[in-house]
Amino acid sequence: MAVAISEIHPTRGELLKTLRQITLTKRGYELLKEKRDALVMEFFNVLTQLEDARKRTYEVLGEAYRSLSLAMVAMGSLEVRKAAAATGIELEIDIATRSIMGVAVPVIEAQKLERKVTERGYSLVQTSAELDLAAKKFEKALAAMLKLAEIEETLRLLARETERTKRRVNSLEHVVIPRLETIKKFIERHLEELERENFFRLKRIKAMIA
Repeated sequence: MAVAISEIHPTRGELLKTLRQITLTKRGYELLKEKRDALVMEFFNVLTQLEDARKRTYEVLGEAYRSLSLAMVAMGSLEVRKAAAATGIELEIDIATRSIMGVAVPVIEAQKLERKVTERGYSLVQTSAELDLAAKKFEKALAAMLKLAEIEETLRLLARETERTKRRVNSLEHVVIPRLETIKKFIERHLEELERENFFRLKRIKAMIA
């Protein structure tokens, strides 16, 4: 909680303490400004990655659905559904983290997203090449979607940390540093008044002695 000016003890020791606080606070302010600027740059870099990832995901999904439509024409929707039911597996996803400017962001990795034809579980005799192609494209689409999710979460975390850092920078610039400067001036004025009073007191003493 901020201390009222009236509660400040205007001594030389307090002045030195305030000067040290001002120096440290300004140094912290400059470091936070650098961090804020770096975070903003990283944010826009990741934003560009996000736009590319979204475009890639939509393209791959579009290709996958077109291939699926061709497979349904060749085999019939019922046979495609049967084949799809046979391909079901439990997908193992590993989520690790990496640091961007001190922000822990996710790294998503999935095991065996793209499988061989013989690993998908459906009968190769009763299915068509169109289904194999559709399955392959949906596996690629899933990989693209996981990458998109990773980038979206990274962007969200960077945005949150950028906003938090901006608030701290603004607080130091507009509240903390001005308040410390005010305290410094208050103590300096008080010490100057004491010096003047001592000066005139000494003059009076000298005059009386003379």
